[in-house]
Amino acid sequence: MSPVGEVDQRVLEFANVVGASDPVTVVGGRTQWAVGGTPEPGTREVRAPIGIWSHEPEEMTVRCGAGTTFGELTEQLARHGQMVPFDMAPEATVGGVLSVGHSGLRRLRYGHIRDLVLQIRHIDHSGQIVSSGGPTVKNVSGYDLCRLMVGSLGKFGCIAEVTLRCLPIPAVTRWFTGFLDPFEIFNQMYRPSAILWDGNQVWVCIEGVVSDVAAQASLFDFEEVTGPPSLPTAGRLTVEPKELRGHVQKPGERWIAEVGVGVIHTDCVAPHRTISDVNLSLMKELEDRLDPNNRLNPGRQVLVR
Repeated sequence: MSPVGEVDQRVLEFANVVGASDPVTVVGGRTQWAVGGTPEPGTREVRAPIGIWSHEPEEMTVRCGAGTTFGELTEQLARHGQMVPFDMAPEATVGGVLSVGHSGLRRLRYGHIRDLVLQIRHIDHSGQIVSSGGPTVKNVSGYDLCRLMVGSLGKFGCIAEVTLRCLPIPAVTRWFTGFLDPFEIFNQMYRPSAILWDGNQVWVCIEGVVSDVAAQASLFDFEEVTGPPSLPTAGRLTVEPKELRGHVQKPGERWIAEVGVGVIHTDCVAPHRTISDVNLSLMKELEDRLDPNNRLNPGRQVLVR
């Protein structure tokens, strides 16, 4: 953790709202509210600060309140030809997306959502403001504790403020489909943004300059489409990317897999992952240290058997 330094008044006010006593949960756009379970009855609901507080196009960074929607963030960055490449609902909030830790369909090209997080300020179990990371890429040093917050479902703190690294908007984004081997596409194509596969049909997103995208698309017998298919929403599995082919070839359910990433979206409730005793013990120790009274999002579980 780094020194808190100068803190925005809106973060201070949020810290007062979170307080230090009763159970509390942060409400965002509720787009992924049920992930990890819902908070226990009686848990007080609060909302994180909103607004884009600074955008440095030359540094390619943006600082905003965690309650800011992706619609607002996308609109602001687009004015300067920049983006944060998460394919999220416009009403989803920045803090909510980071808490859940899902990266969107273009993770194959742009990496995990945590890779774009430079700094997080959150409110801990005692109502204190904690800062981790740094406001620019070159200032990030020491233990990368802000990444610990990504995917933690708010169990380690209530995110108040976020600084993200931005990327240039590609000149063109095109989606293609075909009945092809997705693993052959993965091995032959240069940096596709996404490869989706339902066991039969494949969808590919290619981004970049016009000529490069056209050249990549010409490698296979594709048909252009307007966008990705609708994804099943009942369950979400994570497997090793190399195990994807054998894992998904099962009858009786509709699924769409992210090739090269190892995420499977299914219309069936996903079974719990196999969690080792070591990982469970580590998670329990983290929760005991960072939330000893279990007041942050009680009822939610980051790891379940």
